[in-house]
Amino acid sequence: MNMIAAVDRNWAIGRKGGLLVSIPNDHKHFREETLGRVVVLGRKTLQTFPQGMPLEGRTNIILSGNPGYKVRGAIVVHSLEELAKELQPYPPQDVYVIGGESVYRQLLPWCGTVHITRIDHAYEADAYFPNLDESSEWEITADSEEQTYFDIAYTFLRYERRSELLPKQACRLL
Repeated sequence: MNMIAAVDRNWAIGRKGGLLVSIPNDHKHFREETLGRVVVLGRKTLQTFPQGMPLEGRTNIILSGNPGYKVRGAIVVHSLEELAKELQPYPPQDVYVIGGESVYRQLLPWCGTVHITRIDHAYEADAYFPNLDESSEWEITADSEEQTYFDIAYTFLRYERRSELLPKQACRLL
C-alpha cells in the first residue's frame, strides 16, 4: 500500500483543515499517481475537497468512526478490519492513503511506499505526517531535482520501507 502527502520542513501537512500551500505541479503529481486507483482517506479530508465530493476517476474509500456516515460515490468503512476486507480485491500497489493525519498514522504500519512532496519552508500548522527521516524503517529510494513555484522550493521523494522490516500485520491487510 502507498501513501502520498505534501509536507513542509517540519513534516506539517495542514492547518485549520486545509493544505499549507497549493502547488500546481504537486496537484498534477498527485493526480498522476492516484488516477484510476483506490484512495483511502478520512472524513475530514473528504470535507476539504470541492463540494465535499469524492475524487473522480478513483475508487474512494472513506474511513470514519461514525456508523451512520454515508457518502454518495464512495465506500465508507468504520474500522481497519472493514478496510482490510474492502481492499482485498485490489493490488496493494494500486492503493493510496491520502490523509489526513489520523488516517496516515493508523495506516503507516501497513504501507511499503510513501510518496512525499517535501516543501522547503516551515509553515504554521496543526496537522503532521510522521517524520520518516527519524525512523530507520524507511529509506529514500528516489528523489527529483529541486523545483520551484514562485519562491517555494520543493522536491518529490519516494520512501520505501526496508523489506526486512515490513510488519507481519501488513500481510493481513495487503
